[in-house]
Order: sequence, then C-alpha cells, then structure tokens
Amino acid sequence: MAVCMFTGHRPKGLPFGYNERDSRCKKLKKALKKLILNKIQEENTTAFLSGMALGTDMFAAEIVLKLKRKFRNITLTAVLPCRTQSARWNRETIVRYDHILARCDKVIILQDEYTPSCMQKRNSYMVGHSDSVIAVWSGTEGGTANTIRFAIDRHLPVTVLDPTTLRISCR
Repeated sequence: MAVCMFTGHRPKGLPFGYNERDSRCKKLKKALKKLILNKIQEENTTAFLSGMALGTDMFAAEIVLKLKRKFRNITLTAVLPCRTQSARWNRETIVRYDHILARCDKVIILQDEYTPSCMQKRNSYMVGHSDSVIAVWSGTEGGTANTIRFAIDRHLPVTVLDPTTLRISCR
C-alpha cells in the first residue's frame, strides 16, 4: 500500500484567495485531481493523508472523497494537528470541514489543544507515514516549504503544482 500526503497553501497564499468560483481555483482543482488520479492509476497509491487545513488540504480531501466512488480501494485519513483546529473558522467552513471528516476512513488527532508547534508536528507525522507528497506551492517560505524540505530530506518524491502557473515539477 503506497501512501501519499498533501501539503500546500491556505487560501491567503493562493492567487484567488477564498473565491472558489474563480476560474483559477477551478483549474487548480482540476490539475490537482489529475495528479491524484496519476498516483492511483500509475503509482498504485491507495492511501492519502490530509492535514485538513483550509485551502489545499481540504481541496485534496474532497477530491479523494469523490474519487472513492470510482476507486473503492483508496482511503483518506485526516491528520489533525489538534482537536480545536477549526475553532476559529466561520460556521460555513466548519460545516464543510465536519462533512469531510465524517467521510474519512480514519481521523488521527495528534493533540487536544493548539500549540505553536502543532502544525509542524502534524506535517512531520504525515511525512513520516507517507511514501510520496503532492504539494501546491508557489515557492514561498513557510509551512509548505518546510514540509517539502523535510520530505526531500527523508527521500520522498515530491510533486509540486504551482498554484499560479499550474506548472508541475518533481523534486
């Protein structure tokens, strides 16, 4: 069983922000779906991990859940940094988050309360339990860059989808 994890920008780091009706968002999701399909069909990936952050993580989780209708052997595990991850989100986003979690095959909660290091702990956990990474990343510094570096240090193949150009690169 091959495991792939997702990492990537939150809405503020994406060219379309929170506007998922924007054509750039639709194109990004379509490109992300193609990468996930390639993992399933060409690389025999059957398990996916999402950290369930806003933006990339939730987009990827929703795509995997839709693909589970066709590929019944794939699984989605949500790896939550803390039980209170969604506490400050708006009601609509919390409903969406809860809907995704309810359909996951497994939910792993790494700690009860938020701490400054809990996101990094989540990312480290996912890298340590994965065989490959799909990243939506523009090349900027931050959590996604740190996760990519950590994955490369662990010799995991990383497929990067640039959210602005939609170019794909492998690291």
